[in-house]
Amino acid sequence: MKRNQINRLKMRKQMLALTALLLTGVVWGAAAQTWNEWRDPEVNAVNRLPMRSSFEAGERLSLDGVWRFMWVRDASDRPEGIWRTDYDDRAWGTMPVPGIWEVNGYGDPIYVNVGYAWRGNFQSDPPLIPDAENHVGSYRREFDVPESWTGKQITLSIGSATSNVYVWVNGRFVGYSEDSKLAAQFDVTKYVHPGRNLIAMQVFRWSDGSYLEDQDFWRLSGIARGVELRARDRAHLEDVRITPSLDASYRDGELRVETTTTPQVRALTLTLRDAAGQEVASEKLTPVKGTAATTFRVADPAKWSAETPNLYTLEIAVSDGRRTTETVRQNVGFRTVEIRDAQLLVNGQPVLIKGADRHEMDPLKGYVVSRERMIEDIRIMKELNINAVRTSHYPNDPLWYDLCDRYGIYVVDEANAESHGISYGVFGEKALAGNPAYAKAHVERSSRMAQRDKNHPSVIIWSLGNEAGMGPNFEASYRWVKEYDPSRPVQYEQAMAYKPEEGIPYTDIICPMYWDYDRCREYCESNPTKPLIQCEYAHAMGNSMGGFDLYWDLVRKYPVYQGGFIWDFVDQGLARYEADGRVSFCYGGDYNNYDATDNSFNNNGIIAADRSYHPHAYEVQRQYQSVWTTPLDLTQGLVEIYNENFFRGLENYTLDWELVADGRVVKRGTVDALEVAPQQRRMYDLGFTETDIPEEANEVLLNVAYRLRNAEPLLEAGFAVARQQLVVRAYDFAGHLDAPAVERPVEITTWERGTRVEGDCWEAFFSRDGFLTQYRFEDRDLLAEGASLRPQFWRAPTENDLGAGLDRKLSVWKRPAMKLESFDKAVEEGVAVLTARYTLPEVGASLTLCYRIDGAGGMEVTETMEPGAEAAPDLFRFGMTMEMPARYNRILYYGRGAHENYADRLSSADLGLYDQRVSDQYHDAYVRPQESGTKSDVRWWRVLDTSGSGVEIRSDAPFSASALPYSTEALDVSNFPPQQHSGPLQPDGRTHVNFDLRQMGLGCINSWGELPLEQFRIPYGDYTFRFRIEPVVR
Repeated sequence: MKRNQINRLKMRKQMLALTALLLTGVVWGAAAQTWNEWRDPEVNAVNRLPMRSSFEAGERLSLDGVWRFMWVRDASDRPEGIWRTDYDDRAWGTMPVPGIWEVNGYGDPIYVNVGYAWRGNFQSDPPLIPDAENHVGSYRREFDVPESWTGKQITLSIGSATSNVYVWVNGRFVGYSEDSKLAAQFDVTKYVHPGRNLIAMQVFRWSDGSYLEDQDFWRLSGIARGVELRARDRAHLEDVRITPSLDASYRDGELRVETTTTPQVRALTLTLRDAAGQEVASEKLTPVKGTAATTFRVADPAKWSAETPNLYTLEIAVSDGRRTTETVRQNVGFRTVEIRDAQLLVNGQPVLIKGADRHEMDPLKGYVVSRERMIEDIRIMKELNINAVRTSHYPNDPLWYDLCDRYGIYVVDEANAESHGISYGVFGEKALAGNPAYAKAHVERSSRMAQRDKNHPSVIIWSLGNEAGMGPNFEASYRWVKEYDPSRPVQYEQAMAYKPEEGIPYTDIICPMYWDYDRCREYCESNPTKPLIQCEYAHAMGNSMGGFDLYWDLVRKYPVYQGGFIWDFVDQGLARYEADGRVSFCYGGDYNNYDATDNSFNNNGIIAADRSYHPHAYEVQRQYQSVWTTPLDLTQGLVEIYNENFFRGLENYTLDWELVADGRVVKRGTVDALEVAPQQRRMYDLGFTETDIPEEANEVLLNVAYRLRNAEPLLEAGFAVARQQLVVRAYDFAGHLDAPAVERPVEITTWERGTRVEGDCWEAFFSRDGFLTQYRFEDRDLLAEGASLRPQFWRAPTENDLGAGLDRKLSVWKRPAMKLESFDKAVEEGVAVLTARYTLPEVGASLTLCYRIDGAGGMEVTETMEPGAEAAPDLFRFGMTMEMPARYNRILYYGRGAHENYADRLSSADLGLYDQRVSDQYHDAYVRPQESGTKSDVRWWRVLDTSGSGVEIRSDAPFSASALPYSTEALDVSNFPPQQHSGPLQPDGRTHVNFDLRQMGLGCINSWGELPLEQFRIPYGDYTFRFRIEPVVR
């Protein structure tokens, strides 16, 4: 028989045995540890209890706190006998539980995206694990068991141990567990006694299970979630399964309740209560052989959705026939999930998934994420209109799901299965997905997740894992989950290219990563049978998210395209405080010079690690909003309001509007009563007419904001859930470069070292190479000493630029040589005209700078570039740059703001009049220095001192500008060694002013090669930038 046939038979036998084991709940036991468990992929647990739904029951004794702790670098050096009651641990250190070793002084954090943490130091060869650098942490502590617990079942729960855990109590081996993101629970009744007890644990940095935990995040070790003991009466609920459903009209509901109990249970009383605590239904059940079930039928229950997270409570009172031994409560949401006509439906509606991927990560504590941090994350999601989260790439803390149930977040619950380092894009036997030795582990990680989280209404989709190839092990996982829970769809990205001839049978959703706009459009127009929801898209790394609005143009156009999950929600940076108190966020490679690293690639957040907003968060907020305004007749104040929600009207919103002329509000009002049903449109008269629009205004805009009338959970009354800006009268740039009529003399003097142009109270000096090097007005220097006004073609590369190699591909534009060919000077009709002509030999272009300086000291400048015959790379920007003294520390401008914005990231940046400080322009929370601070569609731009004096720049077309306390060179990480950070940046005593005809967009399709769309790039070619710069005096 051929080897592959033998392997298939072996795999089939193993899968049959595995299914029997999972369904029966039987666990393999052993009298003592063999020390082979951590190297045997077919041993994932010893004496571990079967997984059940998460619920509170019994008496709790927390073991969180400070434990005695010993850490060793190599696994073979781990201490022996730590379980002994007479073991002397007085020389040990301490460790908080929960707590991560690497942020508490033991070992270094490692970040790699592709490949295992030992990459480059040890050859991946599953299930073999290195001994060297396989750190082991040993834990010990004492605890007291109350006398009242005698006769009860006592269980130990270790919420999350990476990568495994051995457990002993009072010198006896209790058990072993792998899967670092699901709890390890053990029955310790026979190991403990009233009074003082001892628990000991050993946790290995790596085990055979680590081959399935190759996620794109910090590789840390320790105990990330709480440790506790529970004491429960012998008569107790073992598990409950709650399955809601709705009738064909999605009006009336049913609640199927299935229970398993211990043999001592004689009766169960089930009571369903609404949000007010009122009884809705109840029933008494008598278990037969430990099981009992019923179905509640409820007329028109309040439905659960992310928009309307209505919860009921199911109370289960357990009786041993004499008394109630415990009462268990579970939150219940009436909702259905199905796929029909190539759409994902929640309660019959094709909801839009406005999602984000989220790692469990805290900037100070690593994997340890507090309840307060979780609530903060959900509050920010609500603020940013994020309605869905993918638990990338593992089951989260059970509390997270309770909070998502309560506050309304759709959840894609993902199993802890990723073997990216050896299996990504690999099918069959060459992947762990086809390795029989890992068959049990694959199915177990999906099944235990489903068993734990099955009752949460927020969980609408199961995900089998991430970037782990495809093969029989995932086939078995899919079948197990679908059979166990047919009420939810199952997805897995790697299954999309697997067995297409069978209709891609192992994912219910087309859930790709980083499809570009054309690929999404092609799928939507291919007569698809499954919904398209990208499991990862819009890579939000650094200064990014350009073109995000284009994805949502497609989502709102094609019904089959229902959204996706931005990669990702929050930067993974670990905080480090600089000497001056500023914070830097550390990334891969910051902790030593020998571990593998993928550098800053773990900082891709919509928000920063400290949960402050990145500027692109506002773009997400705008595109994800669910109320939209369309102009009907703005001269009469008529608009149409569209409610994009599927389940809630706009009754709790008010509409605040402002009529703005040239940046100044001329009229405002409020629409108090908004009655727009879900998915409906309605016309409203805002209450202004053409007579309210100033005739003399150059530009007139209508700003609208939809605010909460009454507070909602985590959001205060008055919070703006949606904003928009509509154009009533477009800006007219005609005459923008006109100079005021001045009859003051202008004088040109040529010297050996340059040329002076001067008037009554001002002077300008041009160097011999034709650049403006001094600009002085009323004894105030407008240019810093040694500075000049020069052409600018380069920007400090963004993370997306670096990922696409643009720092190398476009490097000719970084400091291009400019050879002066001629420099002409003359006074024409009272205006000084200076024209400098250059060649750029490295690209073959010619460039001309023409200055027209009037008697008041204002100058009109024309920058013109003509390409040569040979091809040259794209430009980052075409514009000018200059340095001003640091006292010019304020900008006042009319353009887009208030946050930074770029050609392909404008939708959230409204036109307005903004007054800001130069010191606030660079976004310090970018992990690495890069381009920042640009404002687009500028009408005019002033850089001023505290008295209001400085310069004003205008153009004959919209332009972009920035004013920063740092130079482009200082922000360009390609100029420096690796491991640069924004935290240590220090102002250099100058204000660096950049202003451009055009600057390249940012892009967001991915951060490893994709460019911004063509319309947002700057190809080598003919460009002319006309602008006027003049002194401002107050």
